[in-house]
Amino acid sequence: MKPKIDYNSDGGLCSSSTSVSGEDTPNRDERCQSPTDFDYTSGNKSLAEKIRLRIESGEKFFSLEFFPPRTKEGAVNLLARFERLRLACPLFCDVTWHPAGNPGGDTETSSMTIASAALNYCGLETMLHLTCCNLSLEDVIKHLNRAREMGIRSILALRGDPPIGQDWHPPENGLKYAVDLVRLIRNLFGDDFSICVAGYPTGHPDATSYEADLLHLKEKVDAGADFIITQLFFRAETFIKFVRDCRALGINVPIIPGVMPIQSYDSLRQIAKLSKLEVPEEIINIVAPLKDNDEAIRNYGVQQAVSLIRELFNAGLAPGVHFYTLNREVATTTILKQLGLWVTEPRRPLPWRRAANAKRSTETVRPIFWSSRPKAYIYRTRHWDEFPNGRWGKSDSPAFGELKDYYLFYLKSKSSKNDLLRMWGEELCSEQDVWDVFHCYLSGQPNKCGVKITKIAWNDEELSSETSLLQEKLSEFNKKGVLTINSQPNVNGAPSDDPVVGWGPRGGYVYQKAYLEFFTCQANVQALLKVLPSFPRVNFHIINSNGSADYTNCHRHRPVAVTWGVFPGREVLQPTVVDPVSFKVWKDEAFALWREQWGKLYPEGSTSRDLLTRISETYYLVNLVDNDFPRESCLWELLNAMFAQRELDNMSDFIQQDSDVHLDAVDHYENGLRLTRRQDSQGDGSYTHYTMEELVEAAHRQEMHDEIVTGEGHQ
Repeated sequence: MKPKIDYNSDGGLCSSSTSVSGEDTPNRDERCQSPTDFDYTSGNKSLAEKIRLRIESGEKFFSLEFFPPRTKEGAVNLLARFERLRLACPLFCDVTWHPAGNPGGDTETSSMTIASAALNYCGLETMLHLTCCNLSLEDVIKHLNRAREMGIRSILALRGDPPIGQDWHPPENGLKYAVDLVRLIRNLFGDDFSICVAGYPTGHPDATSYEADLLHLKEKVDAGADFIITQLFFRAETFIKFVRDCRALGINVPIIPGVMPIQSYDSLRQIAKLSKLEVPEEIINIVAPLKDNDEAIRNYGVQQAVSLIRELFNAGLAPGVHFYTLNREVATTTILKQLGLWVTEPRRPLPWRRAANAKRSTETVRPIFWSSRPKAYIYRTRHWDEFPNGRWGKSDSPAFGELKDYYLFYLKSKSSKNDLLRMWGEELCSEQDVWDVFHCYLSGQPNKCGVKITKIAWNDEELSSETSLLQEKLSEFNKKGVLTINSQPNVNGAPSDDPVVGWGPRGGYVYQKAYLEFFTCQANVQALLKVLPSFPRVNFHIINSNGSADYTNCHRHRPVAVTWGVFPGREVLQPTVVDPVSFKVWKDEAFALWREQWGKLYPEGSTSRDLLTRISETYYLVNLVDNDFPRESCLWELLNAMFAQRELDNMSDFIQQDSDVHLDAVDHYENGLRLTRRQDSQGDGSYTHYTMEELVEAAHRQEMHDEIVTGEGHQ
């Protein structure tokens, strides 16, 4: 299975028998403890603690603010934006509280749901805004409890604003000010939440004076606030003065400047109006003449923000920067890259993306099957009280939740129905049409309509760099009906900072067994089962959609590690396993995607939908593991043998059934397949050997018509 990645001249630094057994090893002193090193038990650190550590290290950070969208489609798009911006490694994001949109509800557009999705499904440390305006005390406590249940551990405590045109009147059974909300959170929930409060560098518009507002801010900090994010401003000296005034007053918590990139003339005017901020004349003079040219204004806004943030950093008073994104990403991304804050080569703590929910903080092991569908895995395991750490654990009864809600917005494809049809075919007439979709996805070639296929139902992303190592072979076999949905190359001692297969702390080495998972037809499976005995180093599990056919040479309750790493001062980590019990859970989801994600694009009763349903009911799901990771993988050779056996099986219908001679065996050798013909009982007992090519050619010419017969039970 090329290309193999082998960094060891002696065949490997650790053996599969010791490195991936999961046996306990003595504890070692922790080393490599730089602020950016991975600590697999640090997920319980609060956001306040993470900010403190970044300040101590001197490493600048950034955070991002978003507001809930108005539609379900907008929610899907916002999560896609989270995914892209996550690559830059923001320290956290926050989600605003919109009282008019049932912010604490279960809808796709509620503040609570968006914040939970960002945290649990996108892997972003997430802070939720919470206002006490127009909320009873009971409602505030209810929202806080629900946020905690979802894993949200950071709250931006605000009073909130009354509806436009109305005056502020505190509710009878409610909280009056943000300081009351801070006290409530700290008194009822202790340290369960990091608490952030807002600071106003020019003073709150409703405050009697700038000095009075600073005193209110100190009250909030004294009540238990951990850090401050400022309202937006336009001049660096405004923030610098504000910080110095806070310090002089005894406010010593971190103060993060809030910056809003100017993106259009209208949005600038609207924000200034709502926040009651005065836009500097020099900015108005530049932006006003460009008011009909959003691109020019956005370019100016980028440069203005970059200049402002650099001045803040140079002053030494800003530990990081908080972006008011207005749910847009282009300007923020450009600014981050110009500042050098965008992480160009993010390192992976584990081969799979970790959730930011604290209760999953020690999770270090997952089945490989969900590698391309991590959100589905998180959804199905969201009710677990404990998560596997060190080893997979009790494999005989993993309590996976059912996945019936394929419509959930965080499980939906980021592409529209029309875009998916253009990629996957407006009409599917044959199995070959389906195979071509997989082939084009893996080869990068456009489909017959000239459209590039960037995703399939089992993977909503483009090919990973690791999959690209296998791209040529994968596309070749997909063209022939081996429809791969998961794979990894074998790796033997790659440095943990390898840009393609690396993961974990620096200074370590990572290992992988070659893995292949695919759908294929029954005839291919029958041929595969015949040739697998010739490949003893391969573990296999083959199953159909209803589980009535279930073949494996693995222990049915024992997982096999397929990825592991050795790091300085740590026990061996084995984060990815092939677990036979979990595979049966996964197969239901994998087969259902034929119908739920692909088939439902077409009308009920259509040829396309019926074809996909038939495939889901008749194909098999196969996983293969080559255990001999130091050597070149044999999985491609195994698939070639399967197709050769399939060709031989097909030949049995062509050759006469009444001869006294029959094909005895298919022998596997390193130089290929050899077919052995046994003479009849009245012959001399000798054997005649044919290569597959010779047999096929002879069969087509019918020259062996009277010589060779294949029995029904030939092997």
